[in-house]
Amino acid sequence: MNQQTKAPSFTAACLQLNASNDMVANIDVVTSLTRQAAAAGADIVLMPENLLMMEWGQKNIVSKAMPEDSHQGLKHLCVLAKELGIWLHCGSLSVLLPGGKVANRTYVLSPNGIVKATYDKIHMFDVDLGAGERYAESKTFRAGSLPAWVDLPWGRLGLTICYDVRFPSLYRHLARSGAHFLTVPSAFTKITGEAHWHVLMRARAIETGCFVFAPAQSGSHGTRETYGHALIVNPWGKVLADAGEKPGFISAVIDSNEVAEARSRIPSLSLNVQF
Repeated sequence: MNQQTKAPSFTAACLQLNASNDMVANIDVVTSLTRQAAAAGADIVLMPENLLMMEWGQKNIVSKAMPEDSHQGLKHLCVLAKELGIWLHCGSLSVLLPGGKVANRTYVLSPNGIVKATYDKIHMFDVDLGAGERYAESKTFRAGSLPAWVDLPWGRLGLTICYDVRFPSLYRHLARSGAHFLTVPSAFTKITGEAHWHVLMRARAIETGCFVFAPAQSGSHGTRETYGHALIVNPWGKVLADAGEKPGFISAVIDSNEVAEARSRIPSLSLNVQF
């Protein structure tokens, strides 16, 4: 479509991946699925957290992260966005920072392959799920500190990543800052996904009156397992598409007018009571 035309409706696609720790192989899969989604009519393709590298352990993650200005995965995705003439939301990449820590960073690319926005994951996944399954992202990653969004031809897209979804104040802030759509690119664990994934994504949509786009990792990644079920949820909390457990993509036609409709029915964003 002509990106200069301010149309209320567009087609969004969310990828579901089973990424490994081989970036070249992951790039091939992401490229193929993105081309398929674009051929099916997607105006924007959204990708999950760690889309090009699912690695474990501080040493391994740091050794495979790349500085932003020489990140081969990012360069490839910029070329892909321009080739297809679509918006790309690059879930998250591991970006090596000065001092040896890593940023878990989202990139949003325009149809001419230009980076239009970035976001560093704010909330670090430091948890103990039991049965020996522990995560300590703060040992490896530098947390972000600023909310971020980007204006698309159809409205404003608020940027978050995975564990952020458990902190609703961030989503309310994004919605009150003008977001019509929210992204939650994720690599949710199977344990937490089975218990909380669908209800959290639907809750964030309902609370904000926003569409939620939640691309996801799925399946086994060596010693870890992710839940899958990439979702597209409308502002009333209805699941428009669910990817299930297998790699692939889902898509839905998004009518931006539904945001104002949902918020007019339940105007909770207009209240800001302090306790």
